[in-house]
Amino acid sequence: MLCYSNLFCVSNFTEEQGRNRFQSELEFIQCLANPNYLNFLAQRGYLREKPFVNYLKYLLYWKEPEYAKFLKYPHCLHMLELLQYEHFRKELVNAQCAKFIDEQQLLHWQHYSRKRTRLQQALAEQQQQQQLPHGNATAK
Repeated sequence: MLCYSNLFCVSNFTEEQGRNRFQSELEFIQCLANPNYLNFLAQRGYLREKPFVNYLKYLLYWKEPEYAKFLKYPHCLHMLELLQYEHFRKELVNAQCAKFIDEQQLLHWQHYSRKRTRLQQALAEQQQQQQLPHGNATAK
């Protein structure tokens, strides 16, 4: 029998059940990157329930590289880490808190996108410079 964080135990886990569980947990953990979803969970009291908090603790294994590589929204790991703190879970009931987090995420992604575009442009220019002949003689 295999037990997870005193939350639930399973026996005779089939390969298909394991695959389904992996996909479900992957989908759920990525939902944690959405502050509006976190606000929804908080307003409905899930973040106060001990079994749910234990489940969030159990999900910390997704921080391991062999699991994190499957994440499309790695920001969810930061939110998962914050969800380990009771104070943060309590604050999420407030819609303004979720709105603030949402705005901060947007600003972060905008900055990241601009920075990444500049780096890609600089790399492309550098590669063009390397491809030009060293003499750089003009044709007649």
